[in-house]
Amino acid sequence: MKHHLVLRVVTKVLIPPILLFALYVQFHGDFGPGGGFQAGVIFAAAFILYALVFGLETARRVVPQGTLRALVAGGLLLYATVGVVSMLLGDNFLNYSVLRPDATAGQHLGILVIELGVGITVAAVMIAIFFSFAGRPPTIKDEDW
Repeated sequence: MKHHLVLRVVTKVLIPPILLFALYVQFHGDFGPGGGFQAGVIFAAAFILYALVFGLETARRVVPQGTLRALVAGGLLLYATVGVVSMLLGDNFLNYSVLRPDATAGQHLGILVIELGVGITVAAVMIAIFFSFAGRPPTIKDEDW
């Protein structure tokens, strides 16, 4: 794709607003539509676009496999930690109201952290799935069509 200069420039211009929109969806999900899953998919879409335009190997250098594994595990641990902390504070698993002295503030903090964990995990898993499928050799040859 090195000869598609316009496509490369447009991609470089579009990726930052896509990532910014993903952050908006992530942190606005507490008050309206959106949240971790949607933000994770949008965030992953930016990296997948980068990989499609600039090449799979370049994208793998930007987001190495070890980093993806750490992000998947980190997002899951963040999610689980909120549940365990709420249990240690004397309430049910994922009952966020005990996280702060004010129950409403605890609910807001809990959902924010939970959605952040979901967003991180979803983005990392989507990128990992794309890397897995995009890196496989084709099973059907062009002449078979």
